Amino acid sequence: MTSSSQFSLELDAQLCFALYSTSLAMTKTYKPLLDKVGLTFPQYLAMLVLWQSDDLTVKQMAERLSLDSATMTPLLKRLEAQGYVKRVRGIEDERQVHIHLSDAGRELKKAIHTIPGEIYCAAGSDADRLIKLRDDLVRLRASLIEYNEA
Repeated sequence: MTSSSQFSLELDAQLCFALYSTSLAMTKTYKPLLDKVGLTFPQYLAMLVLWQSDDLTVKQMAERLSLDSATMTPLLKRLEAQGYVKRVRGIEDERQVHIHLSDAGRELKKAIHTIPGEIYCAAGSDADRLIKLRDDLVRLRASLIEYNEA
């Protein structure tokens, strides 16, 4: 554990601000790329989840994206209106809504497969360094989740 006297209360010294402002910059970088296909950043994340594992419930998707169902439902309704997903009530439990990719949703993956590479280029660093940064952030998130659940 580190002494709290080592940390400044200046804004630019805060880890939270570095993460927050970087997240804003990252979302801004994605925007013109996603605008070309009519997706918002949260919709893009939802599509990434479905491309990895089709036929999830709304609850499963919300958990994967760290969102609540009240946020997830309208996002999925918009994706359905765009023709990228289908929402289907569960057969065994009608309270559950399953999300399936449509053919257009599968085709969309081909249309935007270059986006991750474009983001890596925009970040101005080599891939190995960015992958290490991502892995460090994943560990940080896990530590914070564990801390908050204690």
